[in-house]
Amino acid sequence: MRDLILGTAGHIDHGKTSLVRALTGVDTDRLPAEKQRGITIDLGFAALDLGEVRIGLVDVPGHERFIRNMLAGATGFDLALLVIAADDSVMPQTREHLEILRLLGLRSGLIALTKCDMASEDWLDLVEEDVRTLVAGTFLEGAPIVRTSAVTGLGIEELRSTLATLASAIPSVSTEAPFRMAIDRCFTVAGHGTVVTGTIVSGAVSVGDELEWLPEGRRLRVRGLHRHAQAVDRIDRGARAAINLAGVHHSEIHRGQELATPGFLRPSVVLSAALRASAEAPRPLRHRARYRLHLGTAEVTASLSLLDGPELAPGQEGFAQFFLGEPVVAEYGQPFVIREESPPWTVGGGQILQPVAKRIRRKDLRDRERLEQLHRGDPIERASAVMGSYQLEPWSNLDLARDAGLDPDEVDRVVAEARSSGELIDLPVGPRRTIRIVRSHLETLEDRVVRAVGRLHERNPRLSSVRRSSVLGTLSDLKSESLVGAVIDRLAKTGRLVATDRTVALAGYQPQLTQAERRLKTELLDAHRGTGFAPPMVAELLDRAGNRREIVPELLDLLAEEGHLAAVEPRALYLDADTDVQLKRLVSDRLRDGSTISMAELRDLLGTSRKYAVPIGEYLDRIGLTIRDGDLRRLGAVTEEPVG
Repeated sequence: MRDLILGTAGHIDHGKTSLVRALTGVDTDRLPAEKQRGITIDLGFAALDLGEVRIGLVDVPGHERFIRNMLAGATGFDLALLVIAADDSVMPQTREHLEILRLLGLRSGLIALTKCDMASEDWLDLVEEDVRTLVAGTFLEGAPIVRTSAVTGLGIEELRSTLATLASAIPSVSTEAPFRMAIDRCFTVAGHGTVVTGTIVSGAVSVGDELEWLPEGRRLRVRGLHRHAQAVDRIDRGARAAINLAGVHHSEIHRGQELATPGFLRPSVVLSAALRASAEAPRPLRHRARYRLHLGTAEVTASLSLLDGPELAPGQEGFAQFFLGEPVVAEYGQPFVIREESPPWTVGGGQILQPVAKRIRRKDLRDRERLEQLHRGDPIERASAVMGSYQLEPWSNLDLARDAGLDPDEVDRVVAEARSSGELIDLPVGPRRTIRIVRSHLETLEDRVVRAVGRLHERNPRLSSVRRSSVLGTLSDLKSESLVGAVIDRLAKTGRLVATDRTVALAGYQPQLTQAERRLKTELLDAHRGTGFAPPMVAELLDRAGNRREIVPELLDLLAEEGHLAAVEPRALYLDADTDVQLKRLVSDRLRDGSTISMAELRDLLGTSRKYAVPIGEYLDRIGLTIRDGDLRRLGAVTEEPVG
């Protein structure tokens, strides 16, 4: 049997509760104050079995003072029953309730005229005409109007039959989506503990499941389930549920909180939305004004940021952000309503586009385009916009389902299509880690890295390359060395950069040397040739250079990068490249049999002094050719062919 939720709507004293009692036999006024005053104050619930469909009825209060309770109950409605008393016709809360239902995105429903035993046929015809005028242009235009009387039973069977017809026409929804239920009541039951109730808006829950309690972020176990006062093992989407929770006291939970599949929802204090100002609003919605935001069963204070101008006139639509006084949870496409605090009136509503948002500046065209894509795009376009917004943040399939409004079975297909089209790229950022990144953001990163290398070239024009670590230092917001390294490697493969393990350069870049600097560079290289294992120390070269000494270190680094010299001790001692090859061959041949060598033996092998032997030994350790073991060294990297 399929479960659906039907919600009542209408002005106070128009007979909503009496009509529900006539349909179900249940009096939904449960509070003593409701019995005493004869009005509905809080939400009431009943069940109606229509054969193939089981209806969960939510009876809402009609008094203007209790609109917040009505809004809390309206979450998860599949269809609405607009109740209008024949003796009163259309009244203020009739209009406001209808506007709320429209803003919440209701698509199906019907109209019941109550107290028809108290009006003549001619009067009923006039009332129906008023009702048709009221609902013109709304989801109830053309909806059935059933004349009823809870006193005489007039129209009750017709109403039940009409409900069954409408319910059977509502498309089935998969129960494989992540579970979600907004809490509208919490109480304790002797011997069982904490019980919460609500409407299951997606997924299913079973006894023993673990659910996340939000926005608290704690996980709670389901001890028991009831659906319409009957104990069950599982409850699906579209049903009213009472959930017995383990691990929490009932005083900690309140209306407005939610239960969901762990990892599905994320609390946020910033929401982006498509907003419509109600045509019935007394004045325009104002930028930076404060309103009451109703989302699910939650009601929070919100500061409104309009992205299209200083105000939004009644009936107009636009993009907006809400900055909340406390965190809430939401998902893409979820409807909401906003009301003025004083005088209390419904002034707008719409759909959430970004349930976990960052502040958007009006001049940021990329963020504005992303909202357009989310608002009007198909699932692929929405997913692309959402993946782009993640940038470098890790994300899961549940995140994409929540933020792009995708069914779980759509997510894998959408991700696969994005990969095959090149829109989504798997970027290796380590031997065991890969991040998913959209092409446009990766291209932005690549351009930033190329510009950073270019700036470093400008600062160091005499060097043919720059250090990878220097590139990371210029990109202060990209704190991941592995990410920058991965982007550099990708750029090297595409030919935009030339890179080694430690250095990087723009493809085709040549050091910018003056004629005098080129002459000095040649002099420095000549000073090392033929000196064997006793080359000039850098300090000596600086003295020889005189007033040109400042550029000597850069020119030595350049010679090392070009492969003419080997930096034994950077900025202190260099070997001619041919001598470096000879060094590696001598030491490898000497240690290839597994023997060790002392510093004195290394000095004698090279025919040099301890002044040079010590830094050369440390250089061999640094490049991994030797491994130091106390005062001795052994071969670290054995090769089949002579080194060099």
